[in-house]
Amino acid sequence: MTRIAVSALEGALVNVEQNGNGPVVVVLHGFTGSTETWRSFIDAARSDYTLIAVDLPGHGDSDSPDDPGLYSMERHVQALIEILDGLGLQRVAWLGYSLGGRVALSVAIAHPARTLALVLESASPGLARLEERSVRVREDEMLADWIEEVGIDRFVGYWESLPLWDSQTRLPTEAQEELRRRRLHNDPRGLANSLRGVGAGAQPTLHDRLHRFSAPTLIVAGEDDIRFSAIAREMELATSQSQLQILPGTGHAAHLEQPDQFNRTVMDFLKTALAASPSLTTNPRSR
Repeated sequence: MTRIAVSALEGALVNVEQNGNGPVVVVLHGFTGSTETWRSFIDAARSDYTLIAVDLPGHGDSDSPDDPGLYSMERHVQALIEILDGLGLQRVAWLGYSLGGRVALSVAIAHPARTLALVLESASPGLARLEERSVRVREDEMLADWIEEVGIDRFVGYWESLPLWDSQTRLPTEAQEELRRRRLHNDPRGLANSLRGVGAGAQPTLHDRLHRFSAPTLIVAGEDDIRFSAIAREMELATSQSQLQILPGTGHAAHLEQPDQFNRTVMDFLKTALAASPSLTTNPRSR
């Protein structure tokens, strides 16, 4: 584990973990997650790839700055490029889940020259309509205020009760307890500011930029996640070099609910996508 001071975040520290050897894949977790989100994938892929796992601002072992402005999508993108520069990485593949998927899509579109391939799991290009974004910003602000008022324990109890996670009740009890432990590890101030700064309503919409994105892209969603399966299909139609995988028997978090199936799907895609990519950096320097 390395904590890197990032100028884009005014010196806040970002936790970065490096594992494996080979072409570089940067992996980005979802809201309330951390680098631990990717433990199964890292274990499966580390013999073939270098995995750079990042705790997004306000999550895991990264700092939780007081200023919500430091959590904007622009700051996330700048921070990730700064981390690549610090590690001596020129071009990478991006893998992002949910919030991490929105961040991965944003950095890949903003910096196509730094992008070899892109994998999006249960992600979206933001909200298309201004009215919808305005409503979401207000809802996220209210939720952020509530998180700061009631604290992490009560918030996690509420978060786990959302219908989005119904499919996770099929997980073994130990897996559910471990997921709860990871969520409780977060700083409530960091989660609140993440909602304010990089929530789906706050981020710039990317719908009108999808058709210009040309890197090889895999879009993954769970069959039981009706909303994000529909979004995945829309993104697949809007992008020129993408393929779609709707995984059966899983919901919003396929990497957790069906890890073997998810890992195999992503690694098969990366093997093909990265084999044709020039100038791979396979040995990032240590920090």
